[in-house]
Amino acid sequence: MADERTVERHLRDKPDDVVRLYDCFIELVAACGPFTYSVTKTAISLKGSRRGFAGLKPRHASLDGYLDLQRRVEDPRIRRSSPYTKRLFVHHFRIVGPSELDAEFAEWVAEAYAVGAGAHMSSPTRAGDSWAD
Repeated sequence: MADERTVERHLRDKPDDVVRLYDCFIELVAACGPFTYSVTKTAISLKGSRRGFAGLKPRHASLDGYLDLQRRVEDPRIRRSSPYTKRLFVHHFRIVGPSELDAEFAEWVAEAYAVGAGAHMSSPTRAGDSWAD
């Protein structure tokens, strides 16, 4: 089949550095717990027990992707963020080096993983961009 939808197809012909970034990202997710893949023609999505929470697009010079978080994060790695639902923001990121997958990024991955397990379903509503008490 010419249009195989696999992780391997997304990583094919990518530089070793980008493949290593992908592997490191997946290690951060795996440290949170079990997840499944949903691979499309354009992206690799990661799903928790209730919903998707992250997606990846390996490029020739970077690892691009998104994380669904319950709050807005501002950081140079975040290219843009926008409301996705009443309780979620989608954060589009670009990673170009392994040092960018640091402890802070790992915390965002863990928060997104919790969203994949349904954490946003029982969270308090937000007032603007900050959480209400």
